[in-house]
Amino acid sequence: MQTFDVAIAGGGMVGLAVACGLQGSGLRVAVLEQAPEPTFDATSAPSVRVSAINAASERLLQKLDVWSQILSRRATAYHGMEVWDQDSFGSISFDDDQQGLTHLGHIIENPVIHSALWQRASACSDVTLISSTQLQQVAFGENDAFVTLQDGSMLTARLLVAADGANSWLRDKADIPLTFWDYDHHALVANIRTDLPHDAVARQVFHGDGILAFLPMHDPHLSSIVWSLSPQEATRLQSMPEALFTQQLSVAFDMRLGLCHLESERQTFPLMARYARNFAAHRLALVGDAAHTIHPLAGQGVNLGFMDAAELIGEIRRLHQEGKDIGQHLYLRRYERTRKHSAAMMLASMQGFRELFAGVNPAKKLLRDVGLKLADTLPGVKPMMLKQAMGLNDLPHWLR
Repeated sequence: MQTFDVAIAGGGMVGLAVACGLQGSGLRVAVLEQAPEPTFDATSAPSVRVSAINAASERLLQKLDVWSQILSRRATAYHGMEVWDQDSFGSISFDDDQQGLTHLGHIIENPVIHSALWQRASACSDVTLISSTQLQQVAFGENDAFVTLQDGSMLTARLLVAADGANSWLRDKADIPLTFWDYDHHALVANIRTDLPHDAVARQVFHGDGILAFLPMHDPHLSSIVWSLSPQEATRLQSMPEALFTQQLSVAFDMRLGLCHLESERQTFPLMARYARNFAAHRLALVGDAAHTIHPLAGQGVNLGFMDAAELIGEIRRLHQEGKDIGQHLYLRRYERTRKHSAAMMLASMQGFRELFAGVNPAKKLLRDVGLKLADTLPGVKPMMLKQAMGLNDLPHWLR
């Protein structure tokens, strides 16, 4: 029987961030991960799964001492954003120079972030990484939680952290209800080479039946696309011949970057909104996709998860310093209140955007086009929108 203070189920990006953030706190931490240890090969083809890392997440990754390692691999700072409504006058653009910033964010492949965090966690003396393992049973006792692993070994912890993804096993075992709805959209992701350079600008176009984003990567002619479409259309585009797909993609993107050429496989996955009724319980805290999932149209999913991690790190450290029980639900409620509010606001915003930009109803189209134009031209609006997108309104106290 191994004894820990904190056991984190899930060694993905968010779970590892929690582990790294607790290094030096005097707490013993275990990370339990189903998959083998992640690796990153700089000579491999770029991954089709990328994240748009905002300023708040960048600050967290700097504090965790992994940011320089991430930048030394493959990471692309983007300096502009363009959003427009197809076949209309509605558009808005952002430029870091105009706003007095050095960059607006970074586009980074998920395996780059994941492997850098794993390496950092493996170097932490307070952290034990247990990979290729699965949780079999859990019991929540008065003073400890008891976990049995697939190989029959057992461990105890004063606090369990569910960082085990959208279909969280721990959330299910704790009987935490889930509010969810289907966006009735699938995301098609791929890497695309374009005739024209992307100039480190992230671009997104809304068209009647979907949302298409081009995210700039390290190669000036390479972009990662996220195309949000009806399930039937996503399946059709995934399976159509490559030449026809790239032709339809170029047209859907208004030929902004010239002709497109496929550089990877095409993957699709369903999009669901999820919101756990509780983000904490007795001896349990939920972070990342275990607590919430949102539409990728603003690229905020992983940033929301990283801010869960940051808030939880701060709370656990504070409780431990004050000599309080880190697993008491009463004490975890402050974390729960803060993060539930942030997630609810983000879910509501994404739902509002999604509904406003869906369909080709002329009245709705006029409304969104006027809205985009006003946001682009009214003084003071863009800095406020940027601050929100960069996550700087949502920073836990210790990151400010």
